[in-house]
Amino acid sequence: MSGSRSYHAGLAAEHLVEQVYERAGRHVCARRWRGSAGEIDLVARDGAEVIFIEVKQSKTHAMAAEHLTPRQMARIYGAASEFIGGEPAGQLTPVRFDVALVDGDGRVEILENAFAA
Repeated sequence: MSGSRSYHAGLAAEHLVEQVYERAGRHVCARRWRGSAGEIDLVARDGAEVIFIEVKQSKTHAMAAEHLTPRQMARIYGAASEFIGGEPAGQLTPVRFDVALVDGDGRVEILENAFAA
């Protein structure tokens, strides 16, 4: 996939995922949030909890899941720590890390608390 097509497919996948969270009553408060450690695709709120969402898009959900690397997870952890530094409870803010998989047909599968394993 060319760089431009890949970029636009990623934006479309993020938009689909954002709709899923919004329909579930979880307000997306940041898109492509960038800190010094890196970027987080989406940040949502569920009450006091902050949800950091990494969106992965590929032909199948399984193929999309394979694209998440330990290095990316470390980058997301670093950026998330920076983000919650600005929250009222700081590092004590309840957080969750989700991975949202989007297949070639636009179906979304959310893996809640995916980094806990």
